[in-house]
This record gives sequence, structure tokens and C-alpha cells, in this order.
Amino acid sequence: MKKIILAAVTMFAASFTMSAQQYHVITSVESIVPNGLGRSRIINALEEKDYKEFTTVQTEDDNSRNKSDRSEIRVKNFEETKLLNFYNIGGIRFQNIAANDAMITSMINDMVSNGWELAFVVSGVESEGGKGDGQGIFITRYIFKK
Repeated sequence: MKKIILAAVTMFAASFTMSAQQYHVITSVESIVPNGLGRSRIINALEEKDYKEFTTVQTEDDNSRNKSDRSEIRVKNFEETKLLNFYNIGGIRFQNIAANDAMITSMINDMVSNGWELAFVVSGVESEGGKGDGQGIFITRYIFKK
């Protein structure tokens, strides 16, 4: 009987722990625009949004467009931490990459010291597309959980 009660209490505690998890996403955007013309930042939203408020379900009977107001979706309260661009007028700048690493490490260490655990890191690149493009970013999302 004691084993059954212990198992039930353990399962209850595990389910409570799983439902109590919170996640937080912080994004770094690092410019890979030639000649140092881009902007690089760490972005941290300071307000929450409920995605359900801006979600519609389309069916065979009702396939109307999602009419969510963009101004209501936008987050107006966020931290913006300046980073350095990967390139300057002379080309790739390794000191800038090292400086960005130090800034991102500081941000991660701060989150960890505040009880968050780095759960996932996801990154992607939109690179220079050839003559006249002049566009390019390296974006990384740091997903923390509590």
C-alpha cells in the first residue's frame, strides 16, 4: 500500500512540475551586411503575449483570413542590447565576434543566475544574396526554461 501511495505522490509531483514549467526566448541578431552597415542586437521581450488571441482556425466551411491587428501583436516593451557587426569597412572583424560572444555569455549567465536554464539554441542565416543585395543577418534564439 505504501508503494502505491508513494508512486501516486511521485506521479502527482512530476505532473505538477511539468505543468509549472515556463519558457522564455531571447534573440540575438548579428549583421552580416558588408562594410559594417548593419545593426546587431540582443532582443528580450519584457511583456507576454497569448498567441491564442491572434490565432484563427480555418476549415472547409470557413476559410476567412486572420484579421488580427498588427499593432496589437507588436511588443512595445523590450530590452535592446547593442552588439557589434561581424563586418567593418575592412571585412570580417574577429574582435567584434569575440565582443559579441562576451555579451551573449553575460546575458546567458545572468539568466542562469536568475533561475533559468538554457534549454535550446536555434540559429539561422540570411546571407548576402549577390551583387546589390546588401542584406544579411545571423539570428540565434536562446530558449530558457524554469
